[in-house]
Amino acid sequence: MTTFNEQASLDQPRAAGLAKPGLAELGAVVERIRSSIESVLEGKPEVVRLALTVLLAEGHLLIEDVPGVGKTMLAKALARSVDCTVRRIQFTPDLLPSDITGTSVFDQNRRDFEFKPGAIFAQIVVGDEINRASPKTQSALLESMEEGQVTVDGVSYPLPSPFMVVATQNPVEMEGTYPLPEAQRDRFMVRISVGYPSPEAELQMLDVHGGVSPLDDLSPVAHADDVKKLIEVVRQVHVAEELRRYAVAIVGSTRTSPELRLGASPRATLHLLRAARAAAALDGREYVIPDDLQGLAAPVLAHRLLPTAETQLGRRTTEQVVRDLVLQLPIPRLGR
Repeated sequence: MTTFNEQASLDQPRAAGLAKPGLAELGAVVERIRSSIESVLEGKPEVVRLALTVLLAEGHLLIEDVPGVGKTMLAKALARSVDCTVRRIQFTPDLLPSDITGTSVFDQNRRDFEFKPGAIFAQIVVGDEINRASPKTQSALLESMEEGQVTVDGVSYPLPSPFMVVATQNPVEMEGTYPLPEAQRDRFMVRISVGYPSPEAELQMLDVHGGVSPLDDLSPVAHADDVKKLIEVVRQVHVAEELRRYAVAIVGSTRTSPELRLGASPRATLHLLRAARAAAALDGREYVIPDDLQGLAAPVLAHRLLPTAETQLGRRTTEQVVRDLVLQLPIPRLGR
């Protein structure tokens, strides 16, 4: 991948107004969270970085991979590293939408209906094996993930802030799974795959996980208020006009590609820009560079796309298609 340090340095003066202490505080807090998660999930620094990027970008994370590679472990480690309300939902075929959103129950004493909040009312919601529930139950998450609220019997109830859904799923080919609807996939900012560990990391895992679960000793290293402050810092990261156009061009190329029958939505453009801001902040920068958008294009866009039959027969993944599309686009020139 091409490096753009020279162009980025040209853009620096325009972003010089942001507060350095904010980025310094972000780096310290993020490092504590990162170390906490990596004490549980060995040998996956890029996966942990993407998870933190989504957290700071106010997005939702979808972790997809085969059973046993640490999907739920990553989700739980992220949730336990931040001192906030956490709820876990085990998605099963008999799970009902009301189990997630909540329901109105008649109170005999008050002679009126009282709302009983469901499992979605938490700051970090861990949805385990989300694609084992029926599409009707999966759709119960749509409003909460997009609007930060739940509507039951015509009454809207706001969700706590910050709010993040970390969902795991097995590949669609696995027994007993339902594919996520396109609208549901589009709500997730990033999809990541944990992958198998290296032999060294797997050997270390045997030592660490051999006796007790390392999650038992995991304690919060940051507070929910810290995360709110970091999100505000990320929102102030500068994005040049040329890079906004570049983000639109990247997403737009998926809509005209002959290898895809469904391109990415405008929501994907917004998610790509938010994630790029968070990635820049994680690197200690007050401004976004083309590298940020290029590196995040596949994780942010690939799960929203539908390949054509020819693409599938050619055994090309949507990640490969996105990377090729990015390479074909001209690099924006950043001036002073």
